Amino acid sequence: MSALKVGIVGTGKIFTHSHAPAWMSHPDVEVVALCDIYKPAAEEHARRLGVSRVYVDYVDMMEQERLDAIDICSPNVYHSEVAIAALEQGIHVFCEKPDAVNPVEAQKMADAAQTSGKLLMVMRNNRFTPQTEFLKRYVESGAMGDIYTGRTGWVRRRGIPGHGGWFTTKALSGGGPLIDLGVHMIDLAIWLMGNPRPVAVSGAAYTKFADSALSDSADSSFGTAQQGGIFDVEDLATGFIRFDNGATLQIEFSWAANIEEGLKYVELRGTQAGCSLKNGELKLMTEIDGVLCDIVPRFGKDERQPHWRNIHHFIECLMGRDEPTNHPEGGVDMIRILSAIYESARTGAEVRLDRP
Repeated sequence: MSALKVGIVGTGKIFTHSHAPAWMSHPDVEVVALCDIYKPAAEEHARRLGVSRVYVDYVDMMEQERLDAIDICSPNVYHSEVAIAALEQGIHVFCEKPDAVNPVEAQKMADAAQTSGKLLMVMRNNRFTPQTEFLKRYVESGAMGDIYTGRTGWVRRRGIPGHGGWFTTKALSGGGPLIDLGVHMIDLAIWLMGNPRPVAVSGAAYTKFADSALSDSADSSFGTAQQGGIFDVEDLATGFIRFDNGATLQIEFSWAANIEEGLKYVELRGTQAGCSLKNGELKLMTEIDGVLCDIVPRFGKDERQPHWRNIHHFIECLMGRDEPTNHPEGGVDMIRILSAIYESARTGAEVRLDRP
């Protein structure tokens, strides 16, 4: 098969920092065009990357280029629109998370992928670290026994991205840290738990730092801040998920909170062992010969970012050398969970997902 011809939609920081290096480093890929509504940004990145053609309209790019795949790095609200249009044109789709801003749009994306027969994959980069890949194998070996509960979160002390810009504008982002950070860690926890189906959620959401521009995190540089702009999303969300096998998961996500330090974590508790992955450090808690033991696996340095590895996995799937690790149906479940947590936060009641 000849080199895959790829077009990019959206040339913001997530593209330049995480996506571009992955595409440009793969020998079977040719990035032929960039698209951004702000043409000077696309032109600047095109010059830097050696890409010859630039567009401001993704429809024009798809009509004029013979694309095998596109990569969507636009604001969240446009993910489904661009993905569906591409799939209907017979173009494979890789998309930055979240899948969509509501379950209806996520389902439309999944349906379009099934109808077209083309591959739709959404970024799940946290599955592609040495620690999580090892932990997945450890779980699948049965070493943890029955995983019956856990907790996961990603909390920042002060790390609001693009304050006043699209990140903090619900009409463009779909929400705050729950949809921005939660999609990562909830997916990771559920994947490690064996992909049980969610049946009920409850949650709460708070906006307490909309007037604060204080930052202690490089994550604040994502997006473009706009002084006096919109901030109508939460800056902290908590919740609780029940699954069809009886397992449960506690969740918490914040862009800003009065905590000691930022933390990205997943903890799972099984009948034979437990695990704790905090800021990349993995521990296993188990019993050996009647003695309680903590095990700390050691991993060599991996120079490849998880984002790169996820995109390279997508490429390998297109080349017929690998099978997808995540599927559109799982993305629909993810967006249903997030949407239901927002609904529970609004009403103060549990939301069932196993009923029409």
